[in-house]
Amino acid sequence: MNPVNDPDIVFLADHSVLLAIPAFVPAFLVAGLVIYLAVRDRKAEAAENAESAKHGPSEKDEEN
Repeated sequence: MNPVNDPDIVFLADHSVLLAIPAFVPAFLVAGLVIYLAVRDRKAEAAENAESAKHGPSEKDEEN
């Protein structure tokens, strides 16, 4: 018996994905924020290292 051709079989919609959206949206927002902050921090650190390399070693670097 083929379930596609059988008129007595009714396929119901599965709404579990729709119910899970409220749980995933905040998780994706938090993950995106963490990634954004990490990238911003790494860029700022790279710019700071490039600036300090341009001006030569500072007194703090010479102490170590």
